[in-house]
Amino acid sequence: MEAAEARHDDVIGWFEHVSENACKVQSETLRRILELNSGVEYLKKWLGTVDVEKMDDYTLETLFSSLVPIVSHADLDPYIQRIADGETSPLLTQEPITVLSLSSGTTEGRQKYVPFTRHSAQTTLQIFRLSAAFRSRFYPIREGGRILEFIYAGKEFKTLGGLTVGTATAHYYASEEFKTKQEITKSFTCSPQEVISGGDFGQCTYCHLLLGLHYSSQVEFVASAFSYTIVQAFSFFEEIWREICADIKEGSLNSRITLPKLRKAVLALIRPNPSLASHIEETCIELESNLGWCGLIPKLWPNAKFISSIMTGSMLPYLKKLRHYASSLPLVSADYGSTESWIGVNVDPHLPPEDVTFAVIPTFSYFEFIPLYRRQDESDICSDGDFVEDKPVPLSQVKLGQEYELVLTTFTGTD
Repeated sequence: MEAAEARHDDVIGWFEHVSENACKVQSETLRRILELNSGVEYLKKWLGTVDVEKMDDYTLETLFSSLVPIVSHADLDPYIQRIADGETSPLLTQEPITVLSLSSGTTEGRQKYVPFTRHSAQTTLQIFRLSAAFRSRFYPIREGGRILEFIYAGKEFKTLGGLTVGTATAHYYASEEFKTKQEITKSFTCSPQEVISGGDFGQCTYCHLLLGLHYSSQVEFVASAFSYTIVQAFSFFEEIWREICADIKEGSLNSRITLPKLRKAVLALIRPNPSLASHIEETCIELESNLGWCGLIPKLWPNAKFISSIMTGSMLPYLKKLRHYASSLPLVSADYGSTESWIGVNVDPHLPPEDVTFAVIPTFSYFEFIPLYRRQDESDICSDGDFVEDKPVPLSQVKLGQEYELVLTTFTGTD
């Protein structure tokens, strides 16, 4: 545990250092973004032949804010489409883009392509390390323990230009950084890569649940990208728990699992365990008959310390059902980000999701904040959702209590 504590202290120490020096770090981040992407078509359109290296930080930030406009994803679509079609000249980044992420579509009402680079995977690894460090202050876990993770790489496809397209999580779960994360945090997902990347949601969920129960005594926490996924998985479990019990008892795999790679991977891990199957059966009968499945998670995974997923925003409606399954088990809201970039870490994981606080990580992107003021009508009544925007300010000038819209300038050429 001492080694783990030292790792956690190191990453929190790094975060505290960059946070205390956020103004300087943000200037350095903008400079790094512009230097790494110097000469790309999009920046040349606005900055021309400006020599970034010869400017001091204040001049650079002022020039950038005055010359490079704030745009929506629609403004960048033509560039990203050219990349998707196979154009290899540096349009948005100097780093070659071979992979595109597909956003959820919650922001603009439609899915969109977002460049995914090595930097994207590295920042994901860093925020997971940082998040684990903050959680360990309140919910320390055993090294070598398991995580019941409902994670799905999903299906990928190719663009006309041969670029791979999938969700950002799919790219991350397939990356070396995902393997590194497990080794660094000493916490290992219950399911092998074949299940994570299986491509069939129902079959993969069944395997996640089966393997989660196979390793039930080792599970330290339950997690997923989004809270609705956990709710969906356990709603499914209410229907198929008898089949899972039979598989655990016999060391078999139900015929509903038809994908050969899933069958091979799961059957290589499980063995007949009649005593565990009997315990699960007794527990499920009690949960179903007397408790309405309340407390399902701590009943079946008695060593679990907490549940972690994104629980804010559009995930809030799922908290009631998630709390039903969790009973007194703490709900920890995962970190704040978008397909374009991670933004902030949950620094107080002991707080309920409704009160969560995120702290911006100033090395991940260059952040600007547009102040929003509620418009008032003639009767001096504020109109919900109707705002007046002011000029954007940098992270160092953000004021407590003021509402803002966040603007990102990322290493992958999007803002």
